Formats: sequence, structure tokens, C-alpha cells
Amino acid sequence: MNLTSALLRTSPRLISSFASQIPQRTFAMATMRSPLFTQQVVKAMQTLYPEPLADRAWDNVGLLQENFTSSASTTPTPPVVILTNDLTLSVAQEAISRNASVIISYHPFIFRGLKSITLADPQQRIVLLLAQHNIAVYSPHTAIDAAPGGMADWLASMLSSIPGVTTTVSTVTPVDTSSLGEKFAGAGYGRKVQLSKPVGLGELVTLYAKGLGGLRHVMVARPKTKEQIRIKTVAVCPGSGESVLAGVKDADLIVTGEMSHHPALKLVMEEKSVLSVFHSNSERAFLREVLKPQLEEQLKEVNGVQVLVSEEDQDPFQIVDVEDLPEDMKEDKMQTV
Repeated sequence: MNLTSALLRTSPRLISSFASQIPQRTFAMATMRSPLFTQQVVKAMQTLYPEPLADRAWDNVGLLQENFTSSASTTPTPPVVILTNDLTLSVAQEAISRNASVIISYHPFIFRGLKSITLADPQQRIVLLLAQHNIAVYSPHTAIDAAPGGMADWLASMLSSIPGVTTTVSTVTPVDTSSLGEKFAGAGYGRKVQLSKPVGLGELVTLYAKGLGGLRHVMVARPKTKEQIRIKTVAVCPGSGESVLAGVKDADLIVTGEMSHHPALKLVMEEKSVLSVFHSNSERAFLREVLKPQLEEQLKEVNGVQVLVSEEDQDPFQIVDVEDLPEDMKEDKMQTV
């Protein structure tokens, strides 16, 4: 007789009695929830730079990777947030070493849909690494670009430091802020600045190189002339501002992070100039000069809070002198015996 037949012949009362003697195992499911500090950081960023300001037609902003706490957790979330322009593996490792629980990455490190999360791709390795160390990531990107007092205004405001020159600033590519109130009126993805009197191109190049963190090298496209180029109207946009500023036809100078060859060539033929400083160099100093103190003020009620700026974050490009290469680019000299 097999077991099934035996069970079929067993009385229901006996089966019930047998079942009641089996030890009952219960599983306590820990309740996962967003840590309070992560919620405070997200609220602070959304207060400063509301997500509706971002260009969601293509951009990916908001809380891109969440961390969690649980009812079973005994370790408090460290109130440490680290600011970076780009979230690379080096920055992720830095965040871990500095005990950060939240990263604010200006550029979104997840931009398009992921079909897998493996070790084969560096972006996906970052996701795994941060998940392992329970670190959240928030990205504001174009919300910071557009907001009054944000990155576009920051670039425009540098021109107000020119001695004896007043400026009139207007918004390029305005954003509908009717749902956000008067505080965010004038938001948009670029700025046009009218100077009260013409200023030499060289003076403006020097001004921006200093204002963007003391850059030693920038790229300038300009018409060839024997006379000094004078600038009366400037259009500015952080990052890749080519399309944003395309409609500003009366600008004498375009200031942006990068511009491709043919648009720059066209502007030069129209007797205009372009100052290009490499993409993230037009953005990075904003984190230290503006966003860090803003967040510190927003989070001042959080006990022990630290707002740190990444020391690993840097633009992937650098200008090199081929006659004086950096040590890590020099060929090893073989010693002959």
C-alpha cells in the first residue's frame, strides 16, 4: 500500500489530529520603508528645484535609486549626502568610504531603461554597488538648469561682476510654472544677458574661466579680425546648450559647455563668438558654490548632517600639451643593456 492509499483510508479525525501536532513556523516580514533622512533630502531638493521644471520629454529626474530601512534595522541612516556632477564608479566608491547614505548626482546615472543589472556594464555595477551599501541617488538635472537662481542664472550672474557694467537678464526657452507659484516665475533653460556697454571678448573669457573654478584651458570660436572683438549681448546655457540657444539670434557671444562643429562654424560666419568650456566644467562649480550651502540651510534641523562635495568627480576630457604629457601618458623608456 502506498502513502496516498494509506492517507485515503485514514479517518478525517486522525488526519486533523496529526496535522495539529506539526510544529507551526511563522515568518516575520520586516517592513521596508524609505529612511527619514532620504525623505528629508528629497523634500529639500524638490523645494529648491521642483521636478516639474525639468524637461521630462527626454530628461530623467527624481529619486532614481532608493535605499531603505526596516523595523528590524538597528543601524541608523548616516545623515551624510554627497554632491557630484556625474556618478561614476570612483564617485560611488568615494560615497561608500565617506559613509554617505544619499548621493545627489546632477546628471542622471540611469538615463534609459535597463534590461539587465549585471557586472558586465559599469553603469549597472554602480546600481549593484549602491544597493549593496544601501545608498540612494537623486538627480535634479534640468530642474536646476531652469529654476530661478539655478544654474542658468548662476552663469548669467557672473557678468554682473564686470566693473562699470550693468546687466539685463531675460529667459530663453521659458517653462510653464503656473502650478508652482510666483516663486518660480521666469524659469527656463537658458538666459540672454544684455550688457550696458560693450566688453572685450578676452575679458569675458577670463571672467568665465575664473568663475567656473579657475579653468586653465577653454575653447573659443571667433571670427578672424584685426580689431578687438567687443561683446554687447551674451547667451548662456549650462551643459550642451546648442539647441536651447539656437533661437537667440542677436547674441554676440554664446557661452556653454559644448557645441558641435557645424553650429559653431555657422555662428563664426555670422560674426559671432562661442566660448565652450567642456560640458561638466560649465556646471560643476555650482555644486560647491550654490547647492551645498542651499542644502545645508534646508537640512539644518537634521542632527549631525553633512553635505559633502565629491573629490573624485571630474570632466572626462582634459587638454594636454603633446610636448609636455602628463606622467601617466608617457611611454615607458626601455633601458638597453
